[in-house]
Amino acid sequence: MNLQPEGVYPFPLSGEEEERAKQLHEQIIIIDLLFQGPLSPKAIPAHVSDHLREQCEPYRDQPMEYSMMPAKLIKGMIARGELAEFKEEWYRSGITAGNRELDLSSPESVVTSMGEVQRQFDAVEWLDKALTAGDIREAKRSGRKAGIVTAQENDGLGKNLDLLDTLHHFGLRILQLTYNNQNYVASGCMEPADGGVSKFGERFIGRMNDLGIIVDTSHCGKQTTLDACGISVHPVIASHTGAEAIYGHARCKSDEEIKAIAATGGVIGVFAMPWFVHGDPKDTTMEHVLDHIDYIVRLVGVDHVGIGTDWPMSDVEWALVHFKEHVAPMLGFAKGDGPSTETVKGLEKYSYFINFTRGLIARGYRNEEIAKIMGGNWLRVFEQVWG
Repeated sequence: MNLQPEGVYPFPLSGEEEERAKQLHEQIIIIDLLFQGPLSPKAIPAHVSDHLREQCEPYRDQPMEYSMMPAKLIKGMIARGELAEFKEEWYRSGITAGNRELDLSSPESVVTSMGEVQRQFDAVEWLDKALTAGDIREAKRSGRKAGIVTAQENDGLGKNLDLLDTLHHFGLRILQLTYNNQNYVASGCMEPADGGVSKFGERFIGRMNDLGIIVDTSHCGKQTTLDACGISVHPVIASHTGAEAIYGHARCKSDEEIKAIAATGGVIGVFAMPWFVHGDPKDTTMEHVLDHIDYIVRLVGVDHVGIGTDWPMSDVEWALVHFKEHVAPMLGFAKGDGPSTETVKGLEKYSYFINFTRGLIARGYRNEEIAKIMGGNWLRVFEQVWG
């Protein structure tokens, strides 16, 4: 499908509706709660990609390192101010706040990733660490951007609950109970045994509640999601998922899970992962993503839907191909499944993010409803849990 001009998805909008979308997108607070951007392979210059490949070539026989190193090197370039595209893409996207992710998969990665994340906040003068909902509102008022510290796994913490206090002090505000597989806390969505939350996991969620760290169930199994909703005294979320009824993938949530999350006052963030929202990843469009949003709105109401794109990555294409072929199977993905080079048509770059606003207008949503889906619902949960 041809996008003319660049990045404008062909929704059937009138000139008046296009102007409405432009003004609304500029006015509202927009939050992407699985924000891998603002860069994407199509936003990273070819000469940068080639240079990174040369630097990584000595690690070709180490699949994990070879696949992950370009993204790390890109972070270093950002910290040194060597990628102007980082600021350009973020500001063109209109996104007010997006997550900055810690890696808590091992004790070593906990320390390393804390340093990397803090380095970005220290180096990027227009990016603020969001510790409260008010920080996000202030970023919007002042023309700055906000980063929300999150993590998708917690294996590196072992059973030391005190480390949650340390991480919260650092700025951690959202934490997933498990990533696909089984850990001390709970069962993931790729586990054959849908074991739910463990006894230790109950204590873990209790400490998260006490600290004001939001419980994220995106990669969790069905029973884990239901258990978490029953245990947590604060709203539970799924920062990046889809509706199983629209596309039956293990990464999507059943109606029962969606209803349970909504019943806590939580929000279901819809992702833009071509492999998880539609049967043909090579022909997945914004319309398919909007189908998931529409379904969840009809099921539980407009107050419980948000956006957590999770794609595209701030990475280069050759590393993504290598990741899918050699690393994804080690992380619990089925052979041939998981991230690669495909993108949702209409979201090849984060600077095309207005297509969400345009698409919601095309689907008949009112301005106040669009404001909720694009960020207001996330902000409501943040205000309730963080203050």
